[in-house]
Amino acid sequence: MSQFDVTVIGSGPGGYVAAIRAAQLGFKTAIIEKYSTLGGTCLNVGCIPSKALLDSSEHFENAKHNFENHGIIINEPKADIARMIARKNEVVEQTTKGINFLMDKNKITVFEGLGSFESATQIKVTKNDGSTETIESKYTIIATGSKPSSLPFITLDKERVITSTEALNLKEIPKHLVVIGGGVIGLELGSVYLRLGAQVTVVEFMDKIIPTMDGALSKELTKVLKKQGMKFMLSTAVSAVERNGDSVKVTAKDKKGEEVTVEGDYCLVSVGRKPYTEGLGLEKAGVELDERGRVKTNDHLQTNVANIYAIGDVIKGAMLAHKAEEEGVFVAETLAGQKPHINYNLIPGVVYTWPEVAGVGKTEEQLKEEGVAYKIGTFPMRALGRSRASGDIDGLVKIIADEKTDEVLGFHMIGARAADLVAEGVIAMEFRASAEDIARSSHAHPTYAEAVKEAALDATGKRALHM
Repeated sequence: MSQFDVTVIGSGPGGYVAAIRAAQLGFKTAIIEKYSTLGGTCLNVGCIPSKALLDSSEHFENAKHNFENHGIIINEPKADIARMIARKNEVVEQTTKGINFLMDKNKITVFEGLGSFESATQIKVTKNDGSTETIESKYTIIATGSKPSSLPFITLDKERVITSTEALNLKEIPKHLVVIGGGVIGLELGSVYLRLGAQVTVVEFMDKIIPTMDGALSKELTKVLKKQGMKFMLSTAVSAVERNGDSVKVTAKDKKGEEVTVEGDYCLVSVGRKPYTEGLGLEKAGVELDERGRVKTNDHLQTNVANIYAIGDVIKGAMLAHKAEEEGVFVAETLAGQKPHINYNLIPGVVYTWPEVAGVGKTEEQLKEEGVAYKIGTFPMRALGRSRASGDIDGLVKIIADEKTDEVLGFHMIGARAADLVAEGVIAMEFRASAEDIARSSHAHPTYAEAVKEAALDATGKRALHM
């Protein structure tokens, strides 16, 4: 029986990063993955392929609507969905092969098959050909991630009524894509097909889209996406989804309680994700789940079984790849006797629409609920020279600071390159910077980052320079 110091079940961003860090720290490490490629949801059917399609569709959008403004005259562009999907697959293949390289480089043993506990220290690997192998591990890290959720009355046929996985591999551009759920995944994939010519209608139960982010971002993104042609049915509760041939009818009740319907040729069900624990044999190891089916952990990400840990989507908290990565490093370093730290308040969230949306720290709604006295600084992207030069004038930066101490409590942005610029807010808050600290820091001109400096100036009580 092969023996390891650390075994990771699941090779997504949390799992493979945990394995790499454990190997770097001197542990004999193994990783178990039931699929034929490493990388989990993120690399195979999540973050990476969706961004590849978002970039392709954004190029098409620019060619069709924006090139002429830049003095670039071309014939009417056409979208080749098959080629876009093929390019997406190439990106995925390159990226997953990169994980294989990292496993080899760090001398991590890779097992392909379903990993399930036989006991707290023994794990059976059931391979695709039906054969099994049992290994022994001093420590195990559960990193099995999540899968798309649905609603109990919806039948996912994965042809016309689809999840995000199928939306990444459509063979045609929908005529009318109905998206159930106004969260990150629904808006990103809705944007892909909107740009390619589909009519897109988003049906959302809450009274706003991206409801977990700051209200100013939700309001601005709604305005921008409406301008792009996306339609919204907010405060609308779906009650039925019926397929009839190539047509899908969604029935719902609006905020007045009146029945409404919307029909399309595809329906994307994007109502969140749920932890994936099927087949793990947790009961044999004695690992407990919480009321939502997540693996229960303490502050050290340790389960109720001392030598078993869990990270990422399979435990509580935001289902984000970078959160899982931080947790993977945290566990590996904990096992090595180090004292790692994660500030969950400073895990940024991003929506990769265009313009991009990003936020970190407290939202204004959270601070109101907590009774914290705060002040706000804002700056519109349209007042920025760099934005006018590129034509990306939609959006704003919003910085929230403590009213008395000026410490930055929240950083929220919608605009070009917001996904990259949110790191400035993360770093500022990690070092407990004040709005004045940001305002006094030189920002290169002309850049989108100047909007951050201007918003910080506004938050200090001084006037923004370019407003």
